[in-house]
Amino acid sequence: MLKKIASYFRKDPLPILPGEPHTIPSGDHPISPRQITSGAKKVVEQLVSDGYEAYLVGGCVRDLLLGMQPKDFDVATDATPEEVNRLFRRARIIGRRFQIVHVRMGKEVIEVTTFRASHTAEHKGRDQSRRSSKGLLLRDNIFGSVTEDACRRDFTMNALYYHPQDNSVFDYADGLSDIQQRLIRVIGNAEERYREDPVRMLRAVRFAAKLGFRIEENSARAIGKLGHLLADIPPARLFDEVLKLLMHGHALATFRLLREFGLFKLLFPATEEALSKDPGYYLEFLEQAMTNTDKRIRADKRVTPAFLLGAILWPAVLERRKAFESGNSSPVYALQQAAGEVVHRACQRISIPRRFSMPMREIWELQLRLPRRAGTQASRLMENNRFRAGYDFLLLREDAGEIEPGLGEWWTRFQEANEHTQEEMTSNLDQPKSRRRRRRPRKRSSAPQGDHD
Repeated sequence: MLKKIASYFRKDPLPILPGEPHTIPSGDHPISPRQITSGAKKVVEQLVSDGYEAYLVGGCVRDLLLGMQPKDFDVATDATPEEVNRLFRRARIIGRRFQIVHVRMGKEVIEVTTFRASHTAEHKGRDQSRRSSKGLLLRDNIFGSVTEDACRRDFTMNALYYHPQDNSVFDYADGLSDIQQRLIRVIGNAEERYREDPVRMLRAVRFAAKLGFRIEENSARAIGKLGHLLADIPPARLFDEVLKLLMHGHALATFRLLREFGLFKLLFPATEEALSKDPGYYLEFLEQAMTNTDKRIRADKRVTPAFLLGAILWPAVLERRKAFESGNSSPVYALQQAAGEVVHRACQRISIPRRFSMPMREIWELQLRLPRRAGTQASRLMENNRFRAGYDFLLLREDAGEIEPGLGEWWTRFQEANEHTQEEMTSNLDQPKSRRRRRRPRKRSSAPQGDHD
């Protein structure tokens, strides 16, 4: 696709920021106005008709140039958030650190941002812009021109602006050239831009995995140097970023890049520790989980974050469980204690909501219950709300070689069998014996019976 669209773009070098954009008129690029949703067009048209400047911007323009269908459309304008909010009936301002406006057009939500400006002396003010001692932007509501806004974008390929009314593309940062070279390049000084917002390092990895691009040398080198700054990001925000990284059909490629750049250990330290102890099986298990997730997403099948997060943390649970089992604890107790510790530690780095952490623990506990099938236990297990997820998790463990194959096949046949066959399958099964803790003999009281005064 890149070779096909390369013919649209001129071969001579494009202007470098700051300066006038390189304009690609209608007919000299592959985007058609028919590819733009009616909601996005209406928002731009309304802003322009009221005297404001407005463009489609960022990822939607990049994806259209690459022949991909954007998942959503973002608009950038010189109208302030308050002006946008007054202009559209179904609009609301969200965010404090970085104010944006969500405009609802039918079922579609268009994200509208005001052009941002650079952080110069004349713009100083706690209500507009504020940084931490490490350079992290705590508030960023300084507004400016479209040229200044382009300078504030994260990557060159995202500093592309499209005007649907005249079908023109405006390239402010040599982004078209980087797209042709399959490069992800930070605009400006990479270290400074990562310090402003360390999540940009995760975005670079996500785009590299999604697009099959390479991270430009300086932009990549700064990730290895500043990855530790992710510890300053609120856990709730990191959780949202983890979902974006792993739940969009490119989990395997993302996982490998996160480990390559040393970022995975900052998101999931306990799992990385387990990988260092047993890189063979654990790596096989995790990559199989990522591969299965990618297949399901690309097939438009449902994927729950609880399952994938459960798989990511499973190596850490297994390692921690060993410590409890060595103390002669029952398998159930060992797993429950290990699960509690692992989830608690994970939530300190990425804040996993209870709506995911609880099902995740139920999936783990089902791994001890699924071998118990005799009598009516198998039928009762199938009535469990997490049975299907637990069953899929069991198959994943078998595929990766954690347990001997056979149990997963039995459960597959059991689910497909009629009631009579199910009874035959369970009637002759030997119930696995559980490890029971030996009770210590009670000490006899030295006091005479009845002497309790």
